[in-house]
Amino acid sequence: MIDKLVNNLESQIRLKDFKLNSLLEITRAINTNQKVNKIIELYSFIVREQLGYDRFVLFNHQNEWNCLLRVGYKGKVNNIDIESELSRFEEITMIQSSQSRLLSEFDVVVPVQHKGRALAYLLVKGVENDARHLSSDINYMSFVQTLTNIIVVAIENKRMAKLKVKQEAYKKELEVAKTMQKLLFPEQLPTNKRMDISAKYTPRHEVGGDYYDFIPLGDDEYIICIADVSGKGISAAMLMANFQATIRTLFEYQRFDMKTLMVELNKKVMSSAKGEKFITFFLAHYDANSRKLNYVNAGHNHPFITNGKTYEDLDQGCIGLGMMDELPFINVGEKKLSPNTTIVLYTDGVVELENEEEEFFGTDRLVKLVHNYYPLGMDDMNNLIFSKLDEWKGPLPLVDDTAIFSCRFF
Repeated sequence: MIDKLVNNLESQIRLKDFKLNSLLEITRAINTNQKVNKIIELYSFIVREQLGYDRFVLFNHQNEWNCLLRVGYKGKVNNIDIESELSRFEEITMIQSSQSRLLSEFDVVVPVQHKGRALAYLLVKGVENDARHLSSDINYMSFVQTLTNIIVVAIENKRMAKLKVKQEAYKKELEVAKTMQKLLFPEQLPTNKRMDISAKYTPRHEVGGDYYDFIPLGDDEYIICIADVSGKGISAAMLMANFQATIRTLFEYQRFDMKTLMVELNKKVMSSAKGEKFITFFLAHYDANSRKLNYVNAGHNHPFITNGKTYEDLDQGCIGLGMMDELPFINVGEKKLSPNTTIVLYTDGVVELENEEEEFFGTDRLVKLVHNYYPLGMDDMNNLIFSKLDEWKGPLPLVDDTAIFSCRFF
């Protein structure tokens, strides 16, 4: 009798030592910031080699359920609906019999939960379901549940730490992109006896992919342009910032004819975007002395010129920049502007804005607005257009960046 008590006591001491040593090994691995695969390897070694269970599967929930560890089980695990198969298990449960292909391969389900939410499920084969072994095996399973909880929480903490680092990096990139985007747009646009220039822009997100510019070339010549990059977000904003810098640099150091300029810009976009994005672009050169406007429309929504009664699209040009290595054609348009002529440039976020009936705002409404309120100055005109766009979309959110660039030449 005494020998039996001594043996039981020694067995309990060995079990406690084993548990303590296992927990120390796992926590040491976690505290020394070992990689996830190393922590899982250690966990697997404890369950397989030290506890003697040679078939087990661990499912873990992060963004979705996935198989974190599989030992001795050759069945498929990727197409299993974990919620329907295992969500009913809230405590360690012996599997008596089951019609489930998965559960029929194992003896026990060990759930791991936190604040009522399932984090993981461990399925184990080799647990003896009889009076001689069940109590000790369940005791081991309780310990394995604790061990599993520790590594699952550690892995989740590592994932959250990585996510936080990524979020911080993204936040910094966003700040850089926002700063760069502010530099895209001219700080002041002229309003004088020769012209009245105004623009208004609302990005869909914190940074957008629209761009407009007004570049004086001396006292009597001017460049006006507007562009829209495919795709949105930081990458689009950075590409557009690079594009704007290229345009400014090209005009700063030398004059280009329209065709040569488009060829150079297409090369730059292809080099920067690697064929993954393209830019629609409208560029016009205006000579105030001759009143001639030369332009190229590279796949952009057609700006229009109007005297308040009739209008004409500016549609001559080429395909969007960055669509092909070489532009297959480039047509340069030319217009002579009468006094008090207005040019309205815009991005597709204006005309493709939908109302609750899924109807586009459209170019015709935009032209009609300009005609109806033609006496207004350009700043007031742009504010009016944006108020009408707000009325049009109602409670719906913006689906794209929205820009209006209005130029009246007296």
